[in-house]
Amino acid sequence: MAGMASTVLVVDDDPEFRNLAGRLLAASGLSVVGEADSVGTALAAAMRLKPGAALVDVELPDGAGPRLARALAALPWRPWVVLTSIDGDMVTPEEVRKAGARAFINKADLASAPLAELLGGE
Repeated sequence: MAGMASTVLVVDDDPEFRNLAGRLLAASGLSVVGEADSVGTALAAAMRLKPGAALVDVELPDGAGPRLARALAALPWRPWVVLTSIDGDMVTPEEVRKAGARAFINKADLASAPLAELLGGE
C-alpha cells in the first residue's frame, strides 16, 4: 500500500456490522469512504465516491451480493471486491470467482482477516 490508505465502500444492511467493519478496516489502514445498505444505494455510492474496494454482504434486501460484486468489479476503475456473510456456506469458491470478487470472508473471521491485503488496492 506504500503508506496510502485505499478507500473502501462497506455494503451491508446491518448498521451495527457496517460500524464494526468500518472500525476493523480503519485499524488495517484502510479508509471507509462510504456505506450502503442495499444494491441500489451501493451502486449510487460507488459511482459518486469511486472507492478502490468494496466489502459486500452476500444477502442484501434488494438483490444478491454476488451480482452486485460483479457490477462493482466491472466498473471502469476496477475496484477490488470482497464478499462477506455470517453463513460460510452462502457462496462457493466458484461463485466468488464468477462474481469477480477477490475473496469471501465469514463475518465471524473479519477481525483476523488480512483486510489490507484483500482490499488495499495495488
